[in-house]
Parts: sequence; C-alpha cells; structure tokens
Amino acid sequence: MAKTTLAVTGRGGANSRTMTTRRKFIGALGGAAVGTLALGRFQSLAAALAGGSLDAVGIQLYTLRSLMEQDLERTIARVAEIGYREVEFAGYFGRTSTQIRNVLAANHLTSPSAHSPLPASDDAWSIALDQAAEVGHGWIVMPWLDPSQRNGPEIWPRLADRLNQLAAKARDRGLRFAYHNHDFEFVPFGDGTGLDVLLSRTDPSLVDFEMDLYWVVKAGADPLGLIRRYPRRFPLMHAKDATPTPARDMTEVGAGTIDFKTIFENAGLSGMQHVYVEHDSAVDPIESARVSYRYLAALRYE
Repeated sequence: MAKTTLAVTGRGGANSRTMTTRRKFIGALGGAAVGTLALGRFQSLAAALAGGSLDAVGIQLYTLRSLMEQDLERTIARVAEIGYREVEFAGYFGRTSTQIRNVLAANHLTSPSAHSPLPASDDAWSIALDQAAEVGHGWIVMPWLDPSQRNGPEIWPRLADRLNQLAAKARDRGLRFAYHNHDFEFVPFGDGTGLDVLLSRTDPSLVDFEMDLYWVVKAGADPLGLIRRYPRRFPLMHAKDATPTPARDMTEVGAGTIDFKTIFENAGLSGMQHVYVEHDSAVDPIESARVSYRYLAALRYE
C-alpha cells in the first residue's frame, strides 16, 4: 500500500485571546531562521495519491509555543518521541539556523515549511527569503493578516497582487510561497469571498495555499468544495478538528466532525503534499499533539 507524507501543525485560536497571542507570536518571526532540507528533497504525497496511510506525520510547532519558549531542544525531542517526522516552524526563539538544523538532525526531523508575516517592505522580505533559503525550507508561508491590514473589502484585490509579487521574489530564491487562511477570508466579496479573490487573482505557478481545514469549517465552508473549485492549489494543509455546530470549537484531530479520510483521499485533486496538525490553544500541548498523532498515524484511506 502506498504511503503518504503528513505533517502536523498548531496555530490559530477561536477567540480574541488566542488571536492576540498569535499576533504577538507572529511578530517574533523576524528573528533567526531555521529549517532543514531543500524543496526537492522533501518526501511528496504524489506516490500515495491512489490511496494509503500516513507515513510521515508532522506538527506545527505553534501548538507547543509555550514549551518551546521554555526549552526548545527538549520540546523538539519530545515531538520526535511521539512519532512526528516533520515540523513547521512559526518562530525560532533566538536560535541560529545552525542550532536549529542541529537539533532537527539529532531528532531525525525535517521542516518543509515555515511561517513568516506579511513583510513591511521588499527589503524585509528579502531578509526573510535569505534566511529561509539558508535554512533550506521548501515553502515560506504567510500565516496571518492583522485586522489593521484588512480594513475594507478593497483589500482582497490589492492583497492578491501583493502575494504575486512576494511569490515571484520567493521563486527567484528557489522557494515556494503559500498563503494560510483563517475564517476572515470568507467574508462576502462580489460573487464570492475574499478567499475566492485571492485564489482566482494569484498566479498558480507562483502562489500556493495552505488550507487550514478547521478555519474553513469554522467559517461554514466546505473544504472539498474549495478543492473542487481550485484544484491543485493546496499543497500544504493544517489538520485540526471542529466540534459540531453551532459552536465548532477547535479540538484534537479525530475528536470532532471533519472527515479527514475523504479529504486525504482527494490528495490528487487538492495537490496535497504536507499536512500539519495544529491546536491553537490546547490545555496540554503535548497530550494534544499525542492524541492527534495517534489518530493520523492509524488513519487508512483508499
């Protein structure tokens, strides 16, 4: 049976407290960069499109940010002990790229992608790209748009144009660029939503998307519907579960209502290459990571 690469992430809260934490956390991304391998060296899901299981499960380290702040090295070691094989960074806690590479290598982990905020200038973006290239990430992902940066519906066409510009610069450095959604992109705009504008006005050869399955569902949208409208635009995904309506609270993967099996069976249509599990505000981050890992590692699909 073919094997699938899955990475697991953790970011994005369901309330204002969590969002404030996210804004503060993303602000720290301007520090030293980290990573592991070049894009072409990451294992792909392509061999598993006909069906299989999840061979390499990973985690978005935002889930474990409180522990990373206390002891990054031990936290990453615990992630590997659970069984994770891939990590996605969202801040590097003052470590150098060499230090991060060493701790990842020591724990037999790889880091296909990392989050970086919308840059204030082209110079700031060049610095972020230089760091990502030095580390060896395959993707650099814009994870969050502050409310001050999305005032009014006119933001969506302008943002799409800016994403194309940022992605072109990333391509010149041998990197892919992706945009990570929350629920605010689903505000109505024209005949669709803000996310529709971003997907339709960005160049597919330049701009990828990291679909956060929880936030799609939280917004009342259908992940498979998005995939069918915009095939092969979602090489990266965040897997976190949602409780039943009307609350749709965030919960561990497998403890809620999202049909991950069907979504993964459509990897050929979505273009999925890496999936990161994530929980933005887990009471016990390690136990949350362990529960989600067990579910995904045991998941079988056709």
